Amino acid sequence: MNESKQSHVMTTYNRAALRFERGEGAWLITDDGDRYLDFGSGVAVNVLGHAHPKLVATLQAQAEKLWHVSNLYTIPEQEALADALCAHSFAERVFFCNSGAEAAEGMIKVMRKYHAVNGHPEKVTLISFAGAFHGRTLAALAAAGNQAYLEGFGPAPAGFVQCSAFDIGKLEALIDDTTAGVLIEPVQGEGGVRDTGTAFLRDLRKLCDKHDILLGFDEVQCGIGRTGKLFAHEWAEVTPDVMAIAKGIGGGFPLGAFLTSEKLGAAMQPGTHGSTYGGNPLATAVGAAVLETVSQPAFLEHVQDVSGFFRQQLAQVIDENSDIFTELRGLGLLIGLKCTPLNSDVVAALRHHHVLSVGAGENTLRLLPPLNVTREEIAVAIAALQAACVDLRAAKKEA
Repeated sequence: MNESKQSHVMTTYNRAALRFERGEGAWLITDDGDRYLDFGSGVAVNVLGHAHPKLVATLQAQAEKLWHVSNLYTIPEQEALADALCAHSFAERVFFCNSGAEAAEGMIKVMRKYHAVNGHPEKVTLISFAGAFHGRTLAALAAAGNQAYLEGFGPAPAGFVQCSAFDIGKLEALIDDTTAGVLIEPVQGEGGVRDTGTAFLRDLRKLCDKHDILLGFDEVQCGIGRTGKLFAHEWAEVTPDVMAIAKGIGGGFPLGAFLTSEKLGAAMQPGTHGSTYGGNPLATAVGAAVLETVSQPAFLEHVQDVSGFFRQQLAQVIDENSDIFTELRGLGLLIGLKCTPLNSDVVAALRHHHVLSVGAGENTLRLLPPLNVTREEIAVAIAALQAACVDLRAAKKEA
């Protein structure tokens, strides 16, 4: 590995000393020519892997025509992607932005704005759940309630409370006259790859209807085919009033959105929200290509097939290495392994065997392969996991 000069990049990440030059499908290649199997996918972003031919061709074609005009004008590529998203979901209105945090922020704003324009400006409180992660803006951090992320940034925005568990009784006890709605990730990613469960989501929809409050789903990480359905909430056969998406929808190009029903979308009139870059021709052209690919029934069937195979193999890994892994979590190809050693040590051990992964809360290892991953590539990851367990066990004996 070539030594790098002193970096002027702000030190907000503990970066691994890897410099990737190019990617091919599920693989990344360093500037030294070493190949790594990417089961982090840019933290659930690269749903079609690296340098996917369709995305490359789409981006090149659009780049030769038009990059940016701003939302002062109609953008045909944006209109086409909005039409497709609504055709494949509950939604009737879409606002485009650039990231998951912006999508979550927009979801928060529209939930409050809806009540204000309908005569209830007091309804501002949003309830989320312990372990949630909705992004790094101050409002998104306040919504999640993680004090470690809020420390040092002054007073947190008000109007957010957290429910300690996926428990309808505990949740209902938090609802009062100021409650605007509930925010939830159908499958928590950052918080430890925790699946909320279909029964809870169904009960949650009924509870929101009972109290005339709104239901917002954060599918930034678990959406766009990651669980084997286009959106994770489809497994529960319920619909939200608003949903935030990002990550996978751009396939690696920065793109986010929040999707709403007509009644919520109508609350957002000119001047209520904006984004200079959101929905630009480059991003939405790529997003349309991603959605066209991922939404195909055969593609989603592939995700379900390989995720079932992967989970079977991982269950065996856990059985054979119960001193390293104690629990298999998640849904589809949003996979978590609860660790006994520090998950950062497991990530490093896997990286030593040229497989990339991501840590998560509750000392969990996240495995997020591209959705078009093959069984052969999964077999490579399983072999690396087994080898990493041997290394971790040896290191513990030496300590």
